[in-house]
Amino acid sequence: MSAEEKVVKIGIIKPGAIGTSVILEYLLDERADRRDIDVRVYGTGAKMVVDENLLKAAIEANHDLYIVAAPANVKIIKKIAKKLKEAGKRVIIISDEPTKKAAKDFEAEGYGYILVYGDPMIGARREFLDPTEMALFNSYVLGVLSATGALRIVTEAIDKVVEALKKGEEPELPKLKIDKNAIERQGGFTNPYAKAKAIAAYEIARRVASLTTEACFVIQEPERYIVIAAAGHEMLKVAARLAEEARDLEKSEDTVLRTPHHPTGRTLSKTKLLEKPR
Repeated sequence: MSAEEKVVKIGIIKPGAIGTSVILEYLLDERADRRDIDVRVYGTGAKMVVDENLLKAAIEANHDLYIVAAPANVKIIKKIAKKLKEAGKRVIIISDEPTKKAAKDFEAEGYGYILVYGDPMIGARREFLDPTEMALFNSYVLGVLSATGALRIVTEAIDKVVEALKKGEEPELPKLKIDKNAIERQGGFTNPYAKAKAIAAYEIARRVASLTTEACFVIQEPERYIVIAAAGHEMLKVAARLAEEARDLEKSEDTVLRTPHHPTGRTLSKTKLLEKPR
């Protein structure tokens, strides 16, 4: 079987949610026409818990690659990753910035990791957060991560692992911390003002977590933590606008980078709207 004919089985385990995990499986197959991968998702909804039955089903499915995409509850992440590793599975962990403290532990255990610094914690206070606010927050997060190129970096890292597996090679699992420097280098911007706006958007989104963490875990007075949680969400809305402005600047010069997948899994590329990707 050739590299293009081999199908790589991917299992994505989602205990809880971060912005990146909401759309992860769709990043890998945006037109639903890739023939080289088969993706299955195992989730526990909003709650970050270890579901033994779900995990057992995922392991028994015998995927070639497992991705654990979760918020920064290192204890839960490590428990899931350890069970996968004990079953002889390859593991990539995708999480947000606070998980960086455990990066050395992940490396020591043989896990890959992708830490998305611009994927902040939500302002989860009952007086403030309802389903509408939650959905808006995640739409802002996805706007920032998409338009700045952060999600492309995530996709490229996973695609490299898939390509190695298709060739029958043991892949080198990613060890990535997606900070503003990654956006500067790999965001795909040609206009320097667009790049500046993208970096600004990403950094604002990153700093939202400091406010929402304070609102959720530090401040005890409702009249204060409600306002601080709201402030974090307002920051993220501004970041999403900046990210869109960055993309619009590239549009004005017809230089938006697009990297669609070919049905074989190969990544194509183009910048002119009316040209064919190659």
